[in-house]
Amino acid sequence: MGLVSVFAADKPQAHDMGKMWQASLARPALSVGSSFDPRGRLWLAKVESGYLFVSHSEDKGKTFGPAVKVNSVPEKIAADGENRPKIMVTPEGRVYVAYTSSLEIPFSGHIRFSRSTDGGTTFSEPLTVNDNREVISHRFEAMAVDSRGQVTLAWLDKRDQSAAQRHGQAYAGAAVYYAVSTDGGASFGANRKLADNSCECCRVAMAMDQGDVPVVFWRHVYGKNVRDHALVRLDGKSQPVRVSYDQWEVDACPHHGPAISIADDGAYHLVWFDNGPKLHGLFYASSADQGKTFSAPKAFGNFEAQAGHPHVLSFGKAVHVVWKEFDGQNLVIRGMSSADGGKSWSLPRQIATTAGASDHPLLVADGTQPYLSWNTAKEGFRLIGVAP
Repeated sequence: MGLVSVFAADKPQAHDMGKMWQASLARPALSVGSSFDPRGRLWLAKVESGYLFVSHSEDKGKTFGPAVKVNSVPEKIAADGENRPKIMVTPEGRVYVAYTSSLEIPFSGHIRFSRSTDGGTTFSEPLTVNDNREVISHRFEAMAVDSRGQVTLAWLDKRDQSAAQRHGQAYAGAAVYYAVSTDGGASFGANRKLADNSCECCRVAMAMDQGDVPVVFWRHVYGKNVRDHALVRLDGKSQPVRVSYDQWEVDACPHHGPAISIADDGAYHLVWFDNGPKLHGLFYASSADQGKTFSAPKAFGNFEAQAGHPHVLSFGKAVHVVWKEFDGQNLVIRGMSSADGGKSWSLPRQIATTAGASDHPLLVADGTQPYLSWNTAKEGFRLIGVAP
């Protein structure tokens, strides 16, 4: 049971890619989105039978209220592996959700968004955020909301590759695009290209910096096919900077995106997976100067146990990291914590396990404590405290 998937870079193969795509869309939707609101209520975005349902819990996930349907017409909503629905709640009680709606052609999709202005009682009809409507890949969205309720979405987009192919030109990977809503999610502005030549199927990560500046972190294609990582602040003047130099050269998409959390003191905390010739496995690094420089990468996890899909959460001075491993029989979520902003770390510890299929781990916090949010086929949704 492997955790590290490497797929040909969205290229049709000799076998029937269409059948494989349809089979992937038919798999149970295990990947859920969750977040706490300022009142400490846990919100859950879950896909069932082509619909996105939103519910909330007053008792830390033990029980949930009635689930509200977001989309009135069923869609093939991505909720597997690297792509999960996203949900965030503002202090005013607005509920924002974003997701990828998969289309019929393999690896194609549209970025969708909906909001509730009545505390999750009803939701607006979802709108399509990508203004390029080709049946190509617009997928793997990330969402951030600033203190004014302004919404930023970033995603992987293949419109430039499509244009290059029409002109007989080569184009490596996809591109990172983003769009901003300045009216609380009622509409989005024009799509803007952030960078050419991103990896095709590794999730995009985003967090809000001090000063309400979104920061985007993704796997990028350097040179011919080196799949390292890049980061940029969406402040209108910063350029993407290279974060990792692991030199993983592969003509394929690892399906293994990074994660970022930004602390109250402005420090960036970053985690990722790479499989380079010398540096391979999971890595953590931080930046104290808004991404101008980064600490030396710290390796963690057991590479031989297929350690992968890390997530990170800063919580005051504390930093928490979780990831998946496989012990030969079960999928295991392990974690480690730092009490001093990432300078030193606890020993890895087991947090949860399952014998079946599962979501990738997600960290959330309620203002007083961090939690692992994890959905599994056997045990269902679980919320587990991760503080050591």
